[in-house]
Amino acid sequence: MYLLDTAEFCNKTKDLWAIIGTLLNILKIVIPIILVVLGSIDLLKAVTSDDKDMIKKQSLVLGKRAIAGIIIFFIPTFIEGILSLVGKTSKTISEAGVCWQCAIGDCPDAEG
Repeated sequence: MYLLDTAEFCNKTKDLWAIIGTLLNILKIVIPIILVVLGSIDLLKAVTSDDKDMIKKQSLVLGKRAIAGIIIFFIPTFIEGILSLVGKTSKTISEAGVCWQCAIGDCPDAEG
């Protein structure tokens, strides 16, 4: 018998998980925007310098930053999918999914 049930722990700390969820939502939108804006600024500098090699290099950098932004945007979705798949085989991980539900704003009420 465990001293503290996973679902009970997540419900007791749901305010913390709500803050984490809010931060994740902010970061998954702000970071990709910053990456694309910085890449665009670097590309603009290269275009105004009229250096063809620098334009090509900055175009590749902008592409890499855009891909990184897309990956960062979808990280929470990947985590949710992995927890969902693994949660079907493990009771502990399934109960830990309650913490993730609290982070995304859908915290179930404590059972009791």
